[in-house]
Amino acid sequence: MWFGLALLTLWALAALYFDLRIPALRIPVALIYVVGLTTILFKFKNTAWAPVLVLAGFCGVLFWWLSLKPSNDGNWRPDTNRTAWAEIDGDRVTIHNLRNCDYRSETDYTNCWGDRTVYLSQIRAADLFLTNWGIRFASHPIISFQFGDNEHIAFSIEARYKVGQGYSTIRGLFRQYELIFVTADERDLIRLRTNYRKDEEVSMYRFQETQDVARAMFLTYTAYLNTLKDHPEWYNEVTRNCTTTIDRKLAAGVNNPQPWNYQVLANGTLDELLYDRGRLVTGGLSFPELKQREHINAAAKAADHSPDFSALIRAGRIGF
Repeated sequence: MWFGLALLTLWALAALYFDLRIPALRIPVALIYVVGLTTILFKFKNTAWAPVLVLAGFCGVLFWWLSLKPSNDGNWRPDTNRTAWAEIDGDRVTIHNLRNCDYRSETDYTNCWGDRTVYLSQIRAADLFLTNWGIRFASHPIISFQFGDNEHIAFSIEARYKVGQGYSTIRGLFRQYELIFVTADERDLIRLRTNYRKDEEVSMYRFQETQDVARAMFLTYTAYLNTLKDHPEWYNEVTRNCTTTIDRKLAAGVNNPQPWNYQVLANGTLDELLYDRGRLVTGGLSFPELKQREHINAAAKAADHSPDFSALIRAGRIGF
């Protein structure tokens, strides 16, 4: 019991330190909380009141923490200062605020935002891009949908940063970042990672799904886009990250959905999990052979500014 209360107390202290909106009060309020708990432990030592009051203190912090509301208003970084949303009229889908930046470096870009109209009947397939930066149990998935012969729209679920913010795993457990579905041309989301960021390795796989399932997956993403437009949510490293935010909603739309697996959360081997479950086109290759074949960094660097970027990175790949 006391071990559990100690963990809850550590979380409460961290929540006060990270999430109090007045920075000057963070340390003083955390210290007051510690002094209060210490007083309780001495005054009510060896009584049932001690654990009850410690738990009550945690519940008070939790109640305050849950009252913090996310917002779409903020001093956002330029690459996330607009949120995409979809206007659906029968077969026709118009995506507003689709990102397609002209990059000169990772942090130097212009001409990011526009609208694009696509048609649900033209969805051909869905593809998985998995970005890894050398950590076995942490990767970033991007789902891309092909319309017609060579038009691709990609979705990346990310933390939304304000100016001056950067990502922190610890802060990602608290209410520091809003959630954003970056919706973009592949030449933005993929080329940013292969051609401009350092130490990011990208693999690309085709999903073993019918056009109807790919269409259902696309509509799942656009529905969440429209939800976030009016009802923003917090990003969370565990419960609302790049995979856990939408994995159950996507699973509901595919054939033979599989049970939740820890690799969805520790997603560095997400591609291996999908391979084992028969979700990827494999060409009969073993997983190590497929992963090596589907590594696209060199092809992306060669394609670079070409208008046929998406076709060039797929040339010679399994399933394309």
